[in-house]
Amino acid sequence: MNKLSGLIRRNRGFTLVEVILALALTATLLGLLSTGVYVVARDWNRNADRLDRHLDEALSILQIDRALHGAFPHGYTDPESLSRFVYFVGEDDYLSWVSTVTPQRQPGLMAWELFSNDQGVQLTLAPAFSDNPSARLEQAEPQLILPNYRASFSYLYDELDESRQWRDDWLGEELQSLPLAVHVRFSPIDNQQDALEELEVVARIASYQHRNLRSSLFQAGF
Repeated sequence: MNKLSGLIRRNRGFTLVEVILALALTATLLGLLSTGVYVVARDWNRNADRLDRHLDEALSILQIDRALHGAFPHGYTDPESLSRFVYFVGEDDYLSWVSTVTPQRQPGLMAWELFSNDQGVQLTLAPAFSDNPSARLEQAEPQLILPNYRASFSYLYDELDESRQWRDDWLGEELQSLPLAVHVRFSPIDNQQDALEELEVVARIASYQHRNLRSSLFQAGF
């Protein structure tokens, strides 16, 4: 009889309380695990989005830098006055120029246009032929390349005493040449939680004078 009682005690299963406690413990562990997985996934997505944004910004900055380095003193003839001018429109918040750098390495020259609006920095591209490319730029559709940024520009030139200074505008029609360099500053419009950093490009322009056009920089008194 004692042997039978011992066998029954050894083969006895879990009680209802033990089962409930086991289920509660398992649910708690699963809850903690799911919370940890959610936090890791959320941080991963945030970091991935941040990395994608930084990559897009870097590619845009590199593209603009290359296009400015390849700026070309594009000469065209005004149909009314029959005078020759250099195309370059530089203001403190707007820049348009012709470059030897084209997207996807397309042949020929390309007109570039940079400006800002409420969404960010916009880029417009249009082919540059032998005329003034302004009309084609107006017809082209701008693309948002740097969201939540604002662009400002300054232009390097030589003073009469051979010192170099920066100015806020540069009009190729008047100066008949390009600046020595262009400084572009991209400032965040609405920097939430310091998520955006100020970006800068300083691009030296090698071909700043057209070989067939004499610069009027000194005539203008700059």
